[in-house]
Amino acid sequence: MGHQAPDVKKISALIKVLNGGIEFYQEGVEKIKEANLKALFGQMIEEKQEAVASLQGFAVAEQGHTETQNDFGVEIRSMYTKLLGNFTSDMAHTYIEQLEEVEDKVLQSIDDALEVKQPTRCATELRRIRTRMQQCHDQMKWFKTESEKRRLSPALSRTS
Repeated sequence: MGHQAPDVKKISALIKVLNGGIEFYQEGVEKIKEANLKALFGQMIEEKQEAVASLQGFAVAEQGHTETQNDFGVEIRSMYTKLLGNFTSDMAHTYIEQLEEVEDKVLQSIDDALEVKQPTRCATELRRIRTRMQQCHDQMKWFKTESEKRRLSPALSRTS
């Protein structure tokens, strides 16, 4: 009796989250003014595009075609950010805050895919991508923390 390799699972769902993140970052690049954030968002887009490209072969193995759709939850977060943008003077903070949450969702989606038995090549690629996406998450978390400090500093100086 031959040994059968495990089937690829949960890769298409991960690609949808990554695609949603790419689109959301692209929107952020268009909406914010800060050059440093535009560069950061561009880097995040490139990282996610590279991850999607490296996973598409596994998506074909999983579902018979490449994945081009976005995750609905990421799309909702994007719409929410647009709505918030109508009521805030700090659009950059709004995008940073929401995109950091998208990074959380990316990591969770990778972890979900790693929790099931994957073919060795797929699991290896997922672990490589997880390392890069953790770095993206950590960068966004740092920017979120700094943005929150910046927003609080005028209020703190008034109370002193």
